[in-house]
Amino acid sequence: MYFTDRGIEELAERRGAEEVSLHWVAERLREFVDLNPEFETPVERLATWLARLDDDEED
Repeated sequence: MYFTDRGIEELAERRGAEEVSLHWVAERLREFVDLNPEFETPVERLATWLARLDDDEED
């Protein structure tokens, strides 16, 4: 188990029943990077991965 799995599990437990828009998620990611600029690259990679997730299915 990766250390990040704990945070992902907490997110699922605390907020798993909520429905949010991707716009809301994008705003929270921006806020997080503003507060933690050292995480800009990993957040950018996650956002890009999520944005392109279905690209392989179109081929």
